[in-house]
Amino acid sequence: CPRLVVKIGSALLVDADGNVRREWLESIVADIAARHAKGQRIAVVSSGAIALGARRLRLPKGGRASLEDAQAAAATGQIALSQVWAELLGAQGLTAAQMLVTLNDLEERRRYLNAAATLHRLLALGVVPIINENDSVATAEIRFGDNDRLAARIGQAARAGGVILLSDVDGLYTANPGRDPKAALVPEVGRIDARILAMADGGSDSGMGSGGMISKLAAARIAQSAGAHLAIASGRVLHPLAAFADGGRCTVFVAPRATRARKAWLAGRLTARGRIHVDAGAVAALGKGRSLLPAGAVHVEGRF
Repeated sequence: CPRLVVKIGSALLVDADGNVRREWLESIVADIAARHAKGQRIAVVSSGAIALGARRLRLPKGGRASLEDAQAAAATGQIALSQVWAELLGAQGLTAAQMLVTLNDLEERRRYLNAAATLHRLLALGVVPIINENDSVATAEIRFGDNDRLAARIGQAARAGGVILLSDVDGLYTANPGRDPKAALVPEVGRIDARILAMADGGSDSGMGSGGMISKLAAARIAQSAGAHLAIASGRVLHPLAAFADGGRCTVFVAPRATRARKAWLAGRLTARGRIHVDAGAVAALGKGRSLLPAGAVHVEGRF
């Protein structure tokens, strides 16, 4: 796909002591440079700021003991994280740009369009945007909470054809492989239904990240609604993008034909200010893609 979003989890970027895994990072930057040379444009959603900042500030529990600690760690770690990305991309002849976004930047239509315009221009200029949630100002109530869903929303805004979630797992399994030796990798998923959701596990093996398989399935739904394929692949190896391209183990969520951009944005929203209760006839009509008529609304909550 001409445009690709790559999400990198904290456990891949930062070791247990809170240091950047520089050799690994150099390998994925080399992968990005190789793809860039072939004409593909890549945006990176990079975790790791809180983990890096917590070490520098000597905060307990990896900087997640309190909201205030997480905000301070993020503010301290983000500058270090951006510096490393800029240095390594620069060594490959690529220019890095930093974008820090909040949940509301992508939930409010005007701000979303502004962020999308910035992404389009950066990618058109051949720049590699390094994106993260602005955890230094995000609150517990108003935040993404994980970079999986953020990556899917960025893919939507960038009109990317694909999203790759590099993680400490190599895909979706029929059960938690750490607890069930009979668990099998699911190589491809079309529709995310109750059976697929039942396979998810909310935990993160590393204890460093904030998203588990549940957040990855939520990200896959967002990406699919925008017509972008999404893959969950292991980032534990060097040159993980090259390994993925060479047929490495993964789960690919295949996207159907994309809906209109505004509908896709609405479908990917994570917050709601109100609710409209509808009758059975309206449910049937909406299920077929038709509009909601006033007669189908039986009750309204909230202000929106």
